[in-house]
Amino acid sequence: MSLLSEDPTVGMTVDELIGQVLSVGFPGTTPTAEILDLIQKHHVGSIMLFARNAEDVHQLRNLTRSLQTSAREAGHRFPLLISNDQENGMIQRLGRGSTIFPGNMALGAIDSEQIVYDVAQAVGQEMKALGINMNFAPVIDVNNNPDNPIIGNRAFGEDPMQVARLGVATVKGFASAGVITCLKHFPGHGDTAVDSHYALPTILHSLEHLQRVELVPFRYGIEAGADAVMTAHISFPALTGDESLPATLSSHVLQHLLREQLGFGGLVVTDCLEMDAIIDTVGIEAGTVDALKAGSDLLLISHTYSRQLQAIEAIRRALQTGYLSEERLREAAGRVLRLKARALSWEEALTNDQAMICVGSDLHRELSEKVYELSTTLVKDTKGLIPLNLKPEQRILVVYPRKEAWSQISDRVYPIALLGEYIRLRHANVRILCFDPTAISSAYREIQRAVHEAALVIMVTVNANLDPQQAMLMQEVLQSNKPVIGIAGMFPYDLLAFPRLSTYLTTYEYTPPALEALARVLFGEIAPQGQLPVSLPDIPPGRKRFSFGLQSSRVQDKLELQEKEAG
Repeated sequence: MSLLSEDPTVGMTVDELIGQVLSVGFPGTTPTAEILDLIQKHHVGSIMLFARNAEDVHQLRNLTRSLQTSAREAGHRFPLLISNDQENGMIQRLGRGSTIFPGNMALGAIDSEQIVYDVAQAVGQEMKALGINMNFAPVIDVNNNPDNPIIGNRAFGEDPMQVARLGVATVKGFASAGVITCLKHFPGHGDTAVDSHYALPTILHSLEHLQRVELVPFRYGIEAGADAVMTAHISFPALTGDESLPATLSSHVLQHLLREQLGFGGLVVTDCLEMDAIIDTVGIEAGTVDALKAGSDLLLISHTYSRQLQAIEAIRRALQTGYLSEERLREAAGRVLRLKARALSWEEALTNDQAMICVGSDLHRELSEKVYELSTTLVKDTKGLIPLNLKPEQRILVVYPRKEAWSQISDRVYPIALLGEYIRLRHANVRILCFDPTAISSAYREIQRAVHEAALVIMVTVNANLDPQQAMLMQEVLQSNKPVIGIAGMFPYDLLAFPRLSTYLTTYEYTPPALEALARVLFGEIAPQGQLPVSLPDIPPGRKRFSFGLQSSRVQDKLELQEKEAG
């Protein structure tokens, strides 16, 4: 009888079952004593990696192989599930040497299912070659709240059907590369103004609204064969009747809505149980047990060894007292093991060196460059500043905020100053100024002088609609009456903070290839083709709500002239 049909938990001890329902993380780029203890002594069967674990692709491949070897030597029946959040864009976790691809909202600006499929397939191929067999992606939240501090550009957009279409294309692309997929964050994290890493958000929508908006992409993703669904640490009183109860801990959300109504039979995964929405409400022990009892199958405890041990002991105690049934534990572990039996093999986990040839390959880099160029979006250009047309003696001032990682989930920092360098390659007379968004007053005089000396100001902002200091500085720069080009370097909603800005572009992220594509657009080397996948005010009459983007006629004229001259 196949392992997929028989009960794979038969003969397993309680401790072995507990290990299979946990996914843990650890610091460093080599296996620590603590992670080896969890794999070998506590039978933990799933590992989650972050950017902190990946310096470069060769080190990462050695790390995943070492982890799998330790599991094999400890007698694990199946390989480890090794996962990460490779969402692309600002969330890149494969290390130096891998290909950087655009994130979801940049892909939403292109709105091509084929391109989304191709990107997911390429990313999946690199993940699989590096020993990562599960991706906690795609994000299929419908981002319909401009004040959302944590989803934003991680979403494809605000149209539920667009999110559904592109989410399905992502699932299929990863599946073609043999990577396990996970839809997130169920039942929807898009319409909140609170980051669940720091607090418990509450969404007050009716069930009818959830069915019409938030649940649409999940319904399509499940039908497309997604392997797993990740729960959100968000309160939905319309579903639970309790504002203090996160969806992760609600049997009504996980069993009635997800399993029964949506018909999902795959793996239910929690978001990290160390997030403040859980830690500051019920704590790690109750959070672990209650999530398992409510219907979760794989429990993420991504950072702290002591909490990982607490979770193991909490499950043991809950079984001993009868609060948690062994039947529920076996059901959860069985789903994990069936997924492993179907999707993983020891041969692939421990060898597969030939697959490394695809990582950072020319083919993938060419695809990345093409997609970034298609995503850059010219939202507004009422004064016709694009493409730039300056004399050599005229100075361009590039102003940008100093940003560390923009949230807990973005743990790799990219230098926005690269935009200035890409511009300098095309126009030598450039000054680049960085300001601290938390201490703008200290830099104000220098910025004021630099603006006065410049012929044109290019100001990059990062989520300025959520940052009054950046918004205030842009307003001051606009008072100078110098030509100003505003660049939204992350979420595209910055224009809400300074609506009288006449020229506004968005790249949806400030990764190096996004900034290079932007420079090419600014100088008319390529036309801006992205279409804004979210709503902003003052959309010209006749433009579709979800398709706001301009192609500069001056850019088109220049490109056509170049083609004629080349011909």
